[in-house]
Order: sequence, then structure tokens, then C-alpha cells
Amino acid sequence: MSLEKQLAERSGSLCELCNGTENLSVYAVPPTDQQSVDNSVLICQTCLDQIEKREQLEAAHWRVLSDTMWSTYPAVQVMAWRMLSRLRHEGWAADNLDILYLEDEVLDWAKKTGDHEQDGTVQFHEDSNGTRLYDGDTVVLIKTLDVKGSTLSAKLGTVVKNIRLVADNTEQIEGKVEGQTIVILTKYLRKG
Repeated sequence: MSLEKQLAERSGSLCELCNGTENLSVYAVPPTDQQSVDNSVLICQTCLDQIEKREQLEAAHWRVLSDTMWSTYPAVQVMAWRMLSRLRHEGWAADNLDILYLEDEVLDWAKKTGDHEQDGTVQFHEDSNGTRLYDGDTVVLIKTLDVKGSTLSAKLGTVVKNIRLVADNTEQIEGKVEGQTIVILTKYLRKG
């Protein structure tokens, strides 16, 4: 029997964190070298996107952890603890963390990634209007920019196609202007 079928049978074909029924997939709880029933959970796409910080954490979505945190499966307990920790600024999440008991080895597993030490907010690349940017987007400069180390001047209104997001800095993107790849501050552009 496949891992996904085993987890679906274990969970009743529900997301093990929010009880959702759509777009379910197997998630190996980090850190892990190999997926197994013991170190994986069946979760929905909404949970996955928020766990992996591709979307902002929505506290209302996670309120069901008050029930699902009592799972008898350690992988589910670990994920519930981590998400409650990220939401600890919410009163209900802090209360649940106070009453959630985990065996020592399960708690050690939950603390291994350090993700629980961060709050629930996620920083995304946004243009000057607060619109979220993605790799491959087209943007327009809202200010004439002189490019450091070059005689190039990127004029107001210049269209920059197929941008790349700078991974470690949400205030910067990379794009080609007149055939030259430059770094542009997101506050000087708007989505095209």
C-alpha cells in the first residue's frame, strides 16, 4: 500500500491538521531523510503553503488545531506544536500550547528546525503599491535610476520583463535593462 493511501486511511481522507478534504498530499515532517508513515502527515494545499511560508499565516485557518493537536500520531503532534508556536501571539494558540503535552522525544523533534522561534508573519517581495511580486513578472520603473558602476541610466517608465526575486532580500529584484542585469529596489517599481 502506498504511503499516501496509508495516511489517507489513518486520517479518514482528511487533512491531519485542519480537517480539509481538498488537494491532500503527503508532507514529510522535517528534519527527515526518508518519508514514512511515522514521520509524515497528510495535509491540504492551504496548510502546506502556510507551513512552507509561500502564503501569509491565517490564524483563523489554524483554530482547528485546538482539536487536531490531540492526535495520537507524533508527526501530527509535531506539526501542531510548530504551528501553534508560530501563532503564539494569538491568545487561543498560547492557551493550547500551555496545555499541549508532548513526550520528550516528540518535543525534541518539534524544536529541531527552529521554525517555532519565528512569528507567523512572512515577508514577500512587493512593489511600491504593496502588490505581491513573483518570479517572471513584468514591472515598470516609477523613478529614473542611475546604475552604480555603470553609465547606464534606467529611465522612468522603463518596462522590465521576466524579473527574478532576490532570495535573501525582499526589497530587491533582478531584471535586465538594455541587456544588462541589474538589481532594482522594489520601492522604485510597480507591477506592469
